[in-house]
Amino acid sequence: MDNPKVHIMQHPLIKHKISFLRDKNTGTKIFNELVSEIAMLICYEATRNLPLETVEIETPLAVAQAEVICGKKMAIVPILRAGLGMVDGVKQLVPNAKVGHIGLYRDEETLEPVKYYCKMPPDIDQRDVFVLDPMLATGGSACAAIQFIKDYGTKSIKLMCIIAAPEGIKKITETHPDVEIYCGTVDSHLNEYGYIVPGLGDAGDRIFGTK
Repeated sequence: MDNPKVHIMQHPLIKHKISFLRDKNTGTKIFNELVSEIAMLICYEATRNLPLETVEIETPLAVAQAEVICGKKMAIVPILRAGLGMVDGVKQLVPNAKVGHIGLYRDEETLEPVKYYCKMPPDIDQRDVFVLDPMLATGGSACAAIQFIKDYGTKSIKLMCIIAAPEGIKKITETHPDVEIYCGTVDSHLNEYGYIVPGLGDAGDRIFGTK
């Protein structure tokens, strides 16, 4: 990917954990732990460019100049339901982030997203927003979610996913060229049912043990 808005993770720990995430024999408990851990590692990269400011603190030995994040407000918006699996990992790094929710499901025939729930923090337009979805397949749900958030007046939006298909990345970058994408890996293609190949199956079913 030569698009500067698309960031594909190269960290060995992320690659290692995604390999176990893909395994069909990985049980629900371990699967959830891996999703959370990978989300935390991707968030570490996605927050790399947060601005800093210098403040004065007192250590047990002396007064020191220290750097802290420069008053940025952040929000996490998981796309229900699979995106919920990534929230705890991100909150481990950014515990004060507010959490919004967008409920979407994909119509099995048209593959288009259908909204059934949307609840945002009241000041979402003043926050840096991180949209969470483990799988970026067709990109339809993520595109719709990003547009819903933009409708609130939000200007700074990043999308975090664990596995992406080239088709989904193309749709996001064409529809929302201002949105940065942070993904754990990019797979080969989508099959005729709109699932990522080789992928890991249905992330929501595997997170919640419903299949």
